[in-house]
Amino acid sequence: MRHALVQLLASDEIRDPDLHGTMVTVTEVRMSPDLRNANIFFVPLGGERAPEILKAFKRAAPFIRGRLAQAVQLRVAPQLWFELDKSFETATRIEAVLKDPQVRRDLG
Repeated sequence: MRHALVQLLASDEIRDPDLHGTMVTVTEVRMSPDLRNANIFFVPLGGERAPEILKAFKRAAPFIRGRLAQAVQLRVAPQLWFELDKSFETATRIEAVLKDPQVRRDLG
């Protein structure tokens, strides 16, 4: 599912002006056990314009769902739910905390 989505985004078939020419990384696609829902986690390149891109993905979700249904053969085309992937921000915050001199002292 992730590979098909990446190919669709690279093809410039999506004509939403907020998505046109926008570079995003699709970090993960989590499918529900019954394959009826797909949570798609993404990060915009440079982290810029994230709220506008998220809104654009939500607007384009029906079109994307239709194209993915053609690319990935499933019994039912899954509902798509787009979310910003915040794992990179969390990892950066944790790394900064671990580098704090007081925390390093307690760990040592």
